[in-house]
Amino acid sequence: MRVSPWSTPLLIVYAILITFAITAGPILIAGANPIEAYGAFVVVPLTSQFTLLEILVSATPIMLTGAAVAVAFRAGYWNIGAEGQLLLGAIAAAGIGTLVGGLHPVIALPIMIVGGALGGAAWALAPALLRIRFGIDEVVTTLLLNPVALLLVNGLLHGPWRDPVTGFPESPRIAASAEFPTLIDRSRLHLGILLALIVVTVAWYVLARTAAGLRLRAAGLSPHGARFAGINVSRTLLGAALVSGAIAGIAGVSEVAGIQNRLTAGLSPGYGYTGIVVATLGTLTMPGVAIAAIFLGDLTVGASSAARSLGIPSQLGAVVQGVLLLTTVALLALRRNRARRPADGSAGSVTGDVAAEGTAG
Repeated sequence: MRVSPWSTPLLIVYAILITFAITAGPILIAGANPIEAYGAFVVVPLTSQFTLLEILVSATPIMLTGAAVAVAFRAGYWNIGAEGQLLLGAIAAAGIGTLVGGLHPVIALPIMIVGGALGGAAWALAPALLRIRFGIDEVVTTLLLNPVALLLVNGLLHGPWRDPVTGFPESPRIAASAEFPTLIDRSRLHLGILLALIVVTVAWYVLARTAAGLRLRAAGLSPHGARFAGINVSRTLLGAALVSGAIAGIAGVSEVAGIQNRLTAGLSPGYGYTGIVVATLGTLTMPGVAIAAIFLGDLTVGASSAARSLGIPSQLGAVVQGVLLLTTVALLALRRNRARRPADGSAGSVTGDVAAEGTAG
C-alpha cells in the first residue's frame, strides 16, 4: 500500500531533517562539524546504560507536561500555563512532603501526588473560569500566571521556607517516606517515569475509548457542532483545563519527590513550555507524546555530552528543540491548508491544524 508523503510520521521525519539542515549553520559557527554534533546529540546518549537512564529521567517531567498540554489542546483549550501549574504542584508536594514523615510510603506518596495534582488544578481554575464565563483568551491568562507562580516560589524560598541551617533559598528536605524510590541502583531513574507512563496510558484510554473522551475531542474540533449534539462545551472545557492542570502538577511532584527532594528556585528550567513542544511533536496523541518526550530527553542528554566532547554551547540543544517545534507546526499547517484549499480556499489556524492531527489518536 502506498504511503502518502503527507502522512504524520513522514512529516515528523521531514521536520527533523529540515531542523538538522537549518541548525547546521549555528553549529558551524560554534566551531563544530554538524554531522559529529548531531551524532553527539542523538546517537551517543543511546550507547551506554547510564545515558539511556538519564534520557528517561529527562523525559519524565516533559512527558507529563506534554500530556497535560495535549489534553487541553484536544479540547480546544489552549493551556500555555503548564509551567505555573507544575510549580504549584511542586509547592504542594514540598509542603505535604514535610508533614508525612510518620506515614508509610504507601500512604505518604499517594497523599503527596494527589496534593500536587490538586495544586496544579487549582492554578488552572481561574483562567478556565475566565474563558468560560467571560470569553477571556486563556492563552493570555494562563501564560501570565506562569511568572506569578515563579514569584510565589521565590517568595516562599526567600521567606518562610528558607533553609534555617544553611540560609540557602530552598525549602526543608521532604520526609524520607515521601521520596520517590529509585528503580535501578546507582541511577537517578525514579518512580516518576512509571507514574508518567501510567498517566499517558490512562489519558490515551479516556480520550480514545470513552464517551468523555469523545465529548472532549468533539468540543475541540467543532464547539458549535458539539453544542448542537447536546454536549455541554463549557463543562467539557472546564474539565479539560482542570485535568490538564492536575497532570502538570504531578510533573512538579515528580521533580520534588524524585530529583530535588525539596523545593528549589531552579526546579524547572521550563518543563511546562517544553511540554508544548512535546505535545506538538506528538500531534496531541498520547503515544506521540511519549515518543516525543523520549526523543527530546535524548536531545537534552546529548546536548550536554556534545558540549563536553565538542566544546559547543549546551544551549544549542534548546535551539534544535525550538526550530524543531516551528518546523513541525509549519509542516502540519501546510498539510492542513493543502487539504482544505480545493474545497474552500481557506487556511486554518495553526492551533486548529495541530489539534486536528490528534483526532485519530
